[in-house]
Amino acid sequence: MRVLVTGGAGYIGSVLVRLLLERGYDVVILDRLFFGRDSIRDIEDRVKIVKDDIRWFDPWILEGVDAVFDLAALSNDPSGELDPEKTLEINYRGRVRVANLSKKHGVSKYVLASSCSVYGFQPGILNENSSVNPLTTYAKANYMAEREVIPLGDRKFTVTVLRQATVYGYSYRMRFDLAVNGMVRSLYKYGVIKVMRDGTQWRPFVHVKDTSNAFIKVLESDEELVNREVFNVGSNDQNIQIFELARKIAEACGQEFRYEWYGSPDKRSYRVDFSKIRDRLGYRTRFKIEDGAREVWNALVNGLLDPDDPRTITVKWYKKLLDMHKLIKEVELNGKIL
Repeated sequence: MRVLVTGGAGYIGSVLVRLLLERGYDVVILDRLFFGRDSIRDIEDRVKIVKDDIRWFDPWILEGVDAVFDLAALSNDPSGELDPEKTLEINYRGRVRVANLSKKHGVSKYVLASSCSVYGFQPGILNENSSVNPLTTYAKANYMAEREVIPLGDRKFTVTVLRQATVYGYSYRMRFDLAVNGMVRSLYKYGVIKVMRDGTQWRPFVHVKDTSNAFIKVLESDEELVNREVFNVGSNDQNIQIFELARKIAEACGQEFRYEWYGSPDKRSYRVDFSKIRDRLGYRTRFKIEDGAREVWNALVNGLLDPDDPRTITVKWYKKLLDMHKLIKEVELNGKIL
């Protein structure tokens, strides 16, 4: 079976692709490679890599593809606000384009990578039937994409939406702008954990390997169980308040718990119920927050991760790319040679 993974060189994608290869799948990666090729360099001879954009790639790459995992997006809330229109163009219209082209070209299964951030700020425990409250462009684009791709599902084309909890853990394209990973980096580099005010906000978490395995679980499940369905991805025991998260991370890393507040009070707070994917598909997570924290800590201690790699903070790297683009345009307009 051939699986196309958009964003296959990214934080989740680079882990998911390797798990697919381990299970014997034929894998195609579609990625702009904004962060380079390091995350997939060791598997380049085992996959097909197409450097392109979901907004305008040639549909020929879908020929012979059985399933599409659509992960390509401008990731996280700060990145989404750099250029809200661009975020909608990619995360909403781009992914709707992938879904429509997938159906047109005979793909059997399409899985959209969405986010629990669509729940925004709400009390109580939220499930897939709860109302949504997307507060950022990133969250709004996710929900808009969900609404357009789900109706595409039919007897020949299975569509599934996975609303992922906040992801953590080591990846080949590392990110330190995610809560757990960022706290570990802060503890390693400064000896304190920086906690976003006011610390009482709730957030659900899931390890990068666990969320990757959710895509594979959907792929290998019967169509009638997953078609036109939305699943929250995570585990009920990993809903946690941010201040308590920081305490747990320090303990897992064997360090004294010291913290500093930063930012304005977070407008996002939500707890999520993950019973549906567990009960319907038999999905279980394997990793705890402590496991992921120790994994990242040890990678930093052993030099496998560089805490100062600019590519690990997504919004900063996008800003650098935008500045480089502006510089190139200025040089071209002035008739200078780089």
